[in-house]
Amino acid sequence: MSIAKVTEVISSSTVGIEDAVRKGVARASETLDNVEGVWVSDIKCTVNGGEVAEWRVTLKITFVLKD
Repeated sequence: MSIAKVTEVISSSTVGIEDAVRKGVARASETLDNVEGVWVSDIKCTVNGGEVAEWRVTLKITFVLKD
């Protein structure tokens, strides 16, 4: 029987949403073993001078616990 756990992280990028997701998953994978999936639960950005300065994503990362 497998047991999965979900942890929430926030990641950011000045490039775009996809880059923020990739960075968040890559960083979480450095600490968590058996990462199986990710759900983008929120997207927001910061604005500077009328332009998007940074994209921020809230990720729910699923990983399977070791037996």
